[in-house]
Amino acid sequence: MSQKVRLRFAPSPTGPLHIGGVRTALYNYLFAQKNNGDFILRIEDTDSHRFVEGAEDYIQESFDWLGLEFDESPRKGGPYGPYRQSERKDIYKKYVDLLLEKEKAYIAFDTPEELEAKRNEIRNFQYDASTRLSMRNSLTLSGEETQQLIADGAQYVVRAEIEPDIDITVQDLIRGNVTINSSILDDKVLFKSSDQLPTYHLANIVDDHLMDITHVIRGEEWLPSAPLHVWLYKSFGWDMPQFAHLPLLLKPEGNGKLSKRDGDRLGFPVFPLEWKDPKTQEISSGYRESGYLPEAVINFLAFLGWNPGTEQEIFSLEELIREFSFERCSKSGAKFDYEKAKWYNHKYIHATPDETLAAMFEPVLKQHDVIAPHEKVVKIIGLVKDRVSFVEELWDQAAYFFVAPESYDEKTVRKRWKPESPAQMGELADLIETIDDFSIANQEKVVMKWIEEKGYHTGNIMNAFRLAIVGEGKGPHMFDITEIIGKQETTLRLRRAIENISAH
Repeated sequence: MSQKVRLRFAPSPTGPLHIGGVRTALYNYLFAQKNNGDFILRIEDTDSHRFVEGAEDYIQESFDWLGLEFDESPRKGGPYGPYRQSERKDIYKKYVDLLLEKEKAYIAFDTPEELEAKRNEIRNFQYDASTRLSMRNSLTLSGEETQQLIADGAQYVVRAEIEPDIDITVQDLIRGNVTINSSILDDKVLFKSSDQLPTYHLANIVDDHLMDITHVIRGEEWLPSAPLHVWLYKSFGWDMPQFAHLPLLLKPEGNGKLSKRDGDRLGFPVFPLEWKDPKTQEISSGYRESGYLPEAVINFLAFLGWNPGTEQEIFSLEELIREFSFERCSKSGAKFDYEKAKWYNHKYIHATPDETLAAMFEPVLKQHDVIAPHEKVVKIIGLVKDRVSFVEELWDQAAYFFVAPESYDEKTVRKRWKPESPAQMGELADLIETIDDFSIANQEKVVMKWIEEKGYHTGNIMNAFRLAIVGEGKGPHMFDITEIIGKQETTLRLRRAIENISAH
């Protein structure tokens, strides 16, 4: 085995990539980067019946968006290719034959009907050492009968011949040593003659060996298959990679594995990108299309099963690489806190440069038929971005900068629009028309002086002023707003408010 650290993420193209799979890939990436190793994408598409068109492209696009780059992949190539298991078909048969030669596997001809009959006959039936000799396989048939069936085109599978009552120990970097007795294992199918392809169990082991994979990081759901994989490595006489089985991602309530139904029920995505089912045309939401920043998603996922041991929660990718370790990974499931995901996105939105957010906000403005100078948009973003968690929410916080209010919040009108407000706002409009230097500082100086000379209540004036300009009681400093919308628009809105609110 190569001394260089090499890890792989090996999804099956059977549909959209679950966010739990993204978390697994992220941990592989962090460990590879920390150890100056290689991060490989391998597509495990041996299950031809479950293959979904477009799924592989979706997987690659997800990682492009997240900024997690593979050193080797089907698209990028590399010295250990091909990187699709369907293109490695000729490789596996050699290892199937090797297991048969070593008498670590056997050929089984049982039909689906025969297997179903056995399940009905034997409660909790398992194809293993206790039942294999009552089945139709190369252990119960003569060599001539076996070869004749194959020559006649009979469909068959190759099964692992698990020796019973042997303790198999899986050395896990997160869970320590996990030992199980081989008697609970069934004789898993390793190869199918119907499509001349191996199953996951064999292809996975052979490819990891041939690709010099040093560490296998995967979800807890694969832990039950680990003893079989250890058995296969030993059967071939190969060095084993180091295993690490990550904790499950749990429902927000904490009990049960996170599913798409949970996202549909509670209104959050469970896929990195939007997915359109090619058969049903059903559309499932994605983090990208829901307005999440990739950096926020990565930071959020990193904390689902790992913690740095400090109070720090915001980490750049470089910091995550530096701090990541299996010692800080949890053994227990990680509750999927989608509100925390929003919190992370808010933090990253706030930290994103105004120029960058302005460019991201442009499509939203177009949706509302707004054309505005880029410099103006940048300035507005800087005033309101700390109030939002998503780019689309910027419109709710900033619409009044671009479009004058057509209505006025009734609750704010009742609270802030006094009987004397129309006359005072009329005076304020006249005053503003006389201001030549419309800078923020000068506006504030002139208006505050006028309020003082008139003996008006500052809060009453400024609250009515805000209602007239914004349409409700929200927004940044008033003179920041009026400096951006300009003197003419400010006076127009004041006079329109006097007319419309009073009539109301």
